[in-house]
Amino acid sequence: MQKPYNEIILETSTLGIKFAFHTKESGYSPLHWHEEMEILYPLNGESDVLIDGVSYRLKNKQLIVIDSQKIHSTHNYGEHSMFLCIHITKKALEWYFPKIQDYQIWCCPDTIPDEQFADYLKMNQYLQRVTELYITDSPTLLLESEGLVLQLLSCLLLHFSSDTAPLLSATDKLATDRIRQVIQYVETHYTEPVSLQEAAGLLGIGKEYFCRFFKKNMGVSFLQYANQVRASHIYQDLIHTDLPIGEIMEKNGFTNQKLCNRTFKELYGCTPSKIRKSI
Repeated sequence: MQKPYNEIILETSTLGIKFAFHTKESGYSPLHWHEEMEILYPLNGESDVLIDGVSYRLKNKQLIVIDSQKIHSTHNYGEHSMFLCIHITKKALEWYFPKIQDYQIWCCPDTIPDEQFADYLKMNQYLQRVTELYITDSPTLLLESEGLVLQLLSCLLLHFSSDTAPLLSATDKLATDRIRQVIQYVETHYTEPVSLQEAAGLLGIGKEYFCRFFKKNMGVSFLQYANQVRASHIYQDLIHTDLPIGEIMEKNGFTNQKLCNRTFKELYGCTPSKIRKSI
């Protein structure tokens, strides 16, 4: 089976800016986080982006910024969704803007006020130009693209950021660190029969407290989240391999077909067998 997924990653510059052009089939990417700030610019289709528990609709040619260390997920609806994805390492830009680590950046098309629309439109035009440079295979692609992103970042810091947000309390920071630990644990062990006891033990807390803590911070129970991660990997295997559906389920940690089908349908609106038949 031919793999429809494609990712073109341009070299990461010394300024800590990485450009990537993605082509992805429709589907769900589970909650995750990273140290870099992420700028997503869809070239077609629509997606839902969940950031800190709030969902935003992302349409083509409308950028969204996901600040560093924000827990987020995406759900693409186009058959083959194309994105320009830019990761920016804030620390690498401290020479230009020493306080950049103190700034929280927020830019989402759902929440742009009228007085900031011109600036938002200008930033989208920068990314449209980056896309044109890539399509035409310009010999100055990296040079000009980096300059455009620096202009975009300047606009974000001037018009879509705040340096007055209170620092995280020790309690909030501990909660964030714990959630990241659990996310990493599930992504590493989703093929195994992970349990509440193991996850709670990872954080050194009781099972009942862990259940309340996880649901409060993630919006779903721990077992729901683990099954969503499994279902997302099943989806990829359905698209990219010819393995039997039963083998794919087992390979990705599901032992209960009914539970697998229910979780899969909640995320993708149909059963795994329907996805396989549609290919």
